[in-house]
Amino acid sequence: MKAKSSDKSKEEGETRNITLALPRWLLRRVKILAAEQDTSVSRLLAEFLEEIVRRDEAYEKAYAGWREEMKNLRDLGLHGKIPWTREELHERR
Repeated sequence: MKAKSSDKSKEEGETRNITLALPRWLLRRVKILAAEQDTSVSRLLAEFLEEIVRRDEAYEKAYAGWREEMKNLRDLGLHGKIPWTREELHERR
């Protein structure tokens, strides 16, 4: 279920705790990464998840724009008919 922008604005600043189960080797590596970046595992994961959401929102916006453009394609004067054959297109000269 996708969050609406109004849902997002209501929850800005509010945080919720979650339980996350990770393999030991992965948790160990994530802790090292967080320490190297002088941050917490929680902050590191939150930033990563925020980036995923930003990318998804950008994709949805671009896709919606593309769909809108497809509705307004200009007529090439063919009126839905293709005046050439496949053979003609691939004919070697």
